[in-house]
Amino acid sequence: MRILIATAGSRGDVSPFLGLGRRLAEAGHQVALATHTGFEPQVVAAGLEFRPLPVDPRAELAAERGQRMLRAGGGPLAMAHLLRMGRSFMPELARGVLEAARQGTDLVLLSAPTAPLGQVVAEALEVPSAGVYLQPLDPTGDFLPVIAGTTRSLGPLGNRAAGRAAALTVDRLYAPTVRALRRQLDLPAVPAGRLRRRYAREGWPVFHGFSPSVVRRPADWAPIARISGYWWPYENPDWQPPQALRAFLAEGPPPVFVGFGSLVVGDTDRLGRTVSAALRAAGLRAVVQPGWTGLRVEGPEVLTVDEVPHSWLFPRMAAVVHHCGAGTTGAGLRAGVPAVPVPAQLDGNFWAARLAGLGVAPEPVPLRRLTADRLAGALRQAVTDPAYRERATGLAARLAAEDGAADVLRFVARIATGSPPEAAGPAGPASRAAAG
Repeated sequence: MRILIATAGSRGDVSPFLGLGRRLAEAGHQVALATHTGFEPQVVAAGLEFRPLPVDPRAELAAERGQRMLRAGGGPLAMAHLLRMGRSFMPELARGVLEAARQGTDLVLLSAPTAPLGQVVAEALEVPSAGVYLQPLDPTGDFLPVIAGTTRSLGPLGNRAAGRAAALTVDRLYAPTVRALRRQLDLPAVPAGRLRRRYAREGWPVFHGFSPSVVRRPADWAPIARISGYWWPYENPDWQPPQALRAFLAEGPPPVFVGFGSLVVGDTDRLGRTVSAALRAAGLRAVVQPGWTGLRVEGPEVLTVDEVPHSWLFPRMAAVVHHCGAGTTGAGLRAGVPAVPVPAQLDGNFWAARLAGLGVAPEPVPLRRLTADRLAGALRQAVTDPAYRERATGLAARLAAEDGAADVLRFVARIATGSPPEAAGPAGPASRAAAG
């Protein structure tokens, strides 16, 4: 089949689909990945066709509206800033998804940020589609929505109500563009919220790229929503670690990793000074990855590296300090090392709470309240208490036994041979195409 995967966002929103796309290609499918132009080299290196999507996510996060969202951390205020930021580029993103699909596809796999737009495009082009999500977004009584800004449970009824409220907020983000896109494609006018409920009611399949050992599948989810397991990033078999990194690792005890990935902060120098002071206080060596943060950490026992595969680097670390994006969280769990969660925005609080709840990390230290003393204390806990590593090692063994991509591969095989009703999209052109 010709398969189009569409995703938007940061490196962590793209890397899992490089691995998933590669697995689909190895199964004999023609796979294209539509995402931002900054990720074209990685897409091509994974052996996939690249189709460009507009918008520079790094620039959006660095702009004032992105920084306001960061300062809000999470919850209603952060969502309000996200609404204003998203509505400015959503029409452009919709045009990109439409153009990518018009280049030819038999099946569209949509990440959460592209799903409301891609569903409309797939319906118009009469091709089946499915969701491939990196976070648990459906309302549930088990936990608050991942973008709630807090993880303090409100009980089953309160959690579910909060989840529905978050879904309505997301509807508001996409509604103007979905309305315009449906009009452009000569589709009946359907409000965004009603469209989302229709897809849920009629069984639009959604696969989640994280482990059920990390987030247990809520019993009140629709049967079609599956937790597949992690989709690990594609790894270049010819990659070799820099000699300076090999030498640094050999010169002393295992260091800690410090990196905040796609996080774009307003005062990088202040963050660097805080991390430097914490490392000195804890007496630890460190490997630092600047990322989009541009993190600079000073010290004789600090090595700064460029892009290094987390699958190679993390198992060699004493602990991993990170911003709790979905991808970095999964990479740390895969490595079997303790984490020091420093959540900052959107789903970071959710993943930080999961790390602590699984017993592989001390209590999170949110970026807004980060001090050298707090970070040093969390580092000492993670490195010196053997229980964190023991639990992390056990969880890593369970993850190693899973194959998240296989779940999606089975679904694609069903679509290719004539999907069963429960795997089809909502009634209409897309569903009829899925059924052959």
